[in-house]
Amino acid sequence: MGNSKRRAVVVGGMRTPFVKAFTDFTRLDTFALGVAATRALLARHDLAYREVEGVVWGGVILPSGAPNVGREIALDLGLPPSAEAMTVTRACASGLQAVTLAAAAIERGEADVMIAGGSDSTSNAEVKLPQQLIHAFAPLALGKPAISDYVAALGKLGPIGALIPRQPKIAERTTGEVMGESAERMASRWEITRHDQDQLALRSHQRAAAAIASGRFASELTQVDTGDGTWVHGDGLVRGDTSLERLAKLRPAFAKDGTITAGSSSPLTDGAAAVLLMSEDKARALGYKPLAAFRSWAYIGVDPADQLLIGPALAIPKALARAGVELADADFVDLHEAFAAQVLCVIKALGSAAFARARLGRDTAVGEIDPAKLNVRGGSIALGHPFGATGARMVTTMANELALSGKQLAVLGICAAGGLGAAAVLERV
Repeated sequence: MGNSKRRAVVVGGMRTPFVKAFTDFTRLDTFALGVAATRALLARHDLAYREVEGVVWGGVILPSGAPNVGREIALDLGLPPSAEAMTVTRACASGLQAVTLAAAAIERGEADVMIAGGSDSTSNAEVKLPQQLIHAFAPLALGKPAISDYVAALGKLGPIGALIPRQPKIAERTTGEVMGESAERMASRWEITRHDQDQLALRSHQRAAAAIASGRFASELTQVDTGDGTWVHGDGLVRGDTSLERLAKLRPAFAKDGTITAGSSSPLTDGAAAVLLMSEDKARALGYKPLAAFRSWAYIGVDPADQLLIGPALAIPKALARAGVELADADFVDLHEAFAAQVLCVIKALGSAAFARARLGRDTAVGEIDPAKLNVRGGSIALGHPFGATGARMVTTMANELALSGKQLAVLGICAAGGLGAAAVLERV
């Protein structure tokens, strides 16, 4: 929790455009995307590389050959070899986890200047080979096999169908249920209608499109060279011209009679986001005007077999209590939109006295969220969701929003695979 005399501040943030997987960034892996965002961040703030003391990076699709993505990004950038780096994974909350870990390190006095963020390239996700095939042939790769060893290994293999690589699924290891199926169960439980989901998705696209048109993202978005001379200048998933009528025509994606569609779900996305954090004294000594600071943060777990994505409804009250504020005090509420249904379930839970009594041990509801304060610049349904980058994107956008608007408090909430919830309270500096 970020309540100490030594305060970590957000100096700025930058991100790549977020684009649909297997399109513009197909040839850029998670390292290249992270380098692009971080290099732009340092250039934007004219910060000498020697000032950077450490990198904390979030990722979900980690390359098996070099899973410490943060360290690889630091090396590729040419940061001082002394700049330590680590990579964290907390599913969809990985980017926020990276940022709060960096803030905590600064507030403990371990560093004055840190970079934190996250990246993921769904386009470059590794396809896992069947374990039967690995168990049969991996030992051969580690030794000096003879022809007879290969013949013996072939004899260990079963039916050809069991040897074909399977399509990757975003499914819970403990339940086998994919996230959309969990969201469908929650939607039914909380009586969330298809129409309400489509309305939230439409608003996400409209607000993201308005932010782009107004130039609101200009200070946090960098253009990216795809490597073949082509430059990507802006987000590729926002559809400001969509409508309720178009969304209503889409088929259910996870159940034949379900309510969740591709239009009300976050798409598979490639991208990266990076945040520059400093101790407040260091930032002012270097001539920077801080944007925001963390009043608090909180992480929590829930039963994946119950309500996989309800975590923010428990993490947000914990973060609010640690900050000493109420939900009504928030000027902005930014909720990660894994699915419109999940956002609406969390909102209902926060406004429910019964949920508060049963799950939070309090007599009154946490509070209602004014739609005018919710995801004011759009969310993951419109912008996309590179798993490890979303938390850093949210911190960047909300820090900028607080500084530009003159408002005081922003509350962030993220659901994550594994039955995890994350929340943070940002205050303007």
